[in-house]
Amino acid sequence: MKSFTVLQGIAAPMDRANVDTDMIIPKQFLKSIKRTGFGKNLFDELRYLDEGKPDQSCEGRPVNTEFPLNFPRYQGATILLSRENFGCGSSREHAPWALDDYGFRSVIAPSFADIFYNNCFKNGLLPIILSEAIVDQLFKEMYATEGYQLTIDLQSQVVKTPSGESFAFEIDEFRKHCLLNGLDDIGLTLEHADAIRAYEAKKRVESPWLFDVVKN
Repeated sequence: MKSFTVLQGIAAPMDRANVDTDMIIPKQFLKSIKRTGFGKNLFDELRYLDEGKPDQSCEGRPVNTEFPLNFPRYQGATILLSRENFGCGSSREHAPWALDDYGFRSVIAPSFADIFYNNCFKNGLLPIILSEAIVDQLFKEMYATEGYQLTIDLQSQVVKTPSGESFAFEIDEFRKHCLLNGLDDIGLTLEHADAIRAYEAKKRVESPWLFDVVKN
């Protein structure tokens, strides 16, 4: 998993409340569990004017020119601004996979659905909760300034605007540790690889028959 320390990037808008996971990545694209390749179908029903199909190339598809992520000014965005209850609906982990594969490293909103919020941390995506008033301010500044960039400092737990204004955010210390060090569940386990090997070696001596059963 990619580590998250300091991110400076263009912010893009998803200016609506209750964005559910089916909107983030529609159900027909959930057949793969590879975690990659979903970015091209992120917000598929909003980005395109036709119905997307699994394994379909997006080249040549009719584009919705009124959808912000299709605007030139938001190309290369790594931070998504949204409204309350982002990620509601079904618990599909494909939603953070699609956001990450598209290029987003962080989503800022006044609130998130619990399961989506937890899934983000497992996949190196940082969900940041800021008040509705602050999010509204960021939207206004972003709309007024093409190429609007925010800086997110995870160690200091602040979001900085181009004018130098800073907004603090809360994050669980364990989740912060994992993001800073790029540790997913497998990475956390491997941190204790020496202890695991020592335990297995001890058990091989104490109960060799058990390993023979497992082996066979």
